[in-house]
Amino acid sequence: MKLQVNRAPVLTLWAAIVAERLGHPADTALTLGRAVAGSAARAKARAIGREERTADRPGETPRLAVREITAPVVLLGKRIKLLPNADGELRAADGNQPAEPAAVERYVAKAFGDQLAAVRQAMQDLASRYEPAELNRIGFRLYEKFRPEVPSGNAGWRQRRAGPRGHSGGGLKLWINHEKTITSGKH
Repeated sequence: MKLQVNRAPVLTLWAAIVAERLGHPADTALTLGRAVAGSAARAKARAIGREERTADRPGETPRLAVREITAPVVLLGKRIKLLPNADGELRAADGNQPAEPAAVERYVAKAFGDQLAAVRQAMQDLASRYEPAELNRIGFRLYEKFRPEVPSGNAGWRQRRAGPRGHSGGGLKLWINHEKTITSGKH
């Protein structure tokens, strides 16, 4: 059975794995992954005219509540604010609250179904081939190589495609093995 998924959960999981490689705890990494995917989705929505930039909207611009905020994290080129939860653990900001990692885990579990473990392992295998700083620097370009292919513009908005990269759940593993062969010089 082919895995049908849109790009957002693929990017969410990938960004979470990159965040873990950078040393973030798993729960923090999940919320960072969600923030990266949300930022990418908002950028695409603005680019195709589905959403206005916040500065273009009439009225008051919402601001984070005044609370202790750490220095932002840069993950896959996106700046993400962190907030402490009730236990003091850092999470990506979801509005003026710390995001809930359990909700992110349910989201990716629903998106990938019984393929989640295989896709996660394939992504971890890919991430492990790079030093953490280099992975963070090139990670979004790597994602662009294995993300599900969808039509550009409005036609591709929220489209579910076989993925990653048009294969069954093992498609990412195939791409990683192909990439390893190319980069190691073995054809």
